[in-house]
Amino acid sequence: MTDTPECRNVALLGRFHPWIRRRTAPACVMRGRVGRRGPAEPDALAAPGGPAGVLRRPEPPAAGPAARAKGQRPALDWQTRLGIALDCARALEFLHEHTSPAVIHRDFNCSNVLLDHNYRARVSDFGTAKVGSNKANGQVVTRVLGTTGYLAPEYASTGKLTTKSDVYSYGVVLLELLTGRVPVDTQRPPGQHVLVSWALPRLTNRERLVQMVDPALKGQFAVKDLIQVAAIAAMCIQTKAEYRPLMTDVVQSLIPIVKKSPSMSCSSTPARPLQHVVYMSPAAATNTS
Repeated sequence: MTDTPECRNVALLGRFHPWIRRRTAPACVMRGRVGRRGPAEPDALAAPGGPAGVLRRPEPPAAGPAARAKGQRPALDWQTRLGIALDCARALEFLHEHTSPAVIHRDFNCSNVLLDHNYRARVSDFGTAKVGSNKANGQVVTRVLGTTGYLAPEYASTGKLTTKSDVYSYGVVLLELLTGRVPVDTQRPPGQHVLVSWALPRLTNRERLVQMVDPALKGQFAVKDLIQVAAIAAMCIQTKAEYRPLMTDVVQSLIPIVKKSPSMSCSSTPARPLQHVVYMSPAAATNTS
């Protein structure tokens, strides 16, 4: 384990909390490989023990889907969701483009995105991260690990992992931000169980696109901006990895959209995983558009 103040804190806490040790010790090893935080590293890349609260335990049952369905916390607004999308894109861009060799997160999903008091996003949990090779997009062949609903098709079927695998996972998270839906939901009607397959044909159809958006976002966005964000998501979740964009391209596409939006909302709530606040609206839970 890298000998940094953050990692020493992890080691100390891990003696008392096995979950902390299991989840964060590998992250410290990866942190040593990526290097200490520098000017080029975005704030959205969470360091163990840092302000994003990587060491937090999972939320209690009250924060689960049932509590969200009852509307016990307000929905994230459009501007905040855009900011989260950009923060995450910058973090993955750093891992892919500004480390050598590239680092592939391998399990990028909503539960590994933490939100601080101002709803700024931090990408965490590098326990399954993989250092890429010198091949195109850092390709390595490895055991398939990750979260159902977020795995790129080529990685899930062959074990071939590249930075484009992270891009696919990012596209799924972007869809979650747009729709308020989970990646896999067997409680929905036939044809709507898997978010990607349900959303993909709707992302390029203006009328169906507006209908698929989380109802909690009604009246908050310009349709032009929605179309641009949907186009980014559609590219990220392409079945063939070579058709997906680089995270640098995603960042550059999002920046002008975010700049047109007002400042992000603030909150006094503590840092917590994005999955605990993104599936907000009861209407989104029942929307079958």
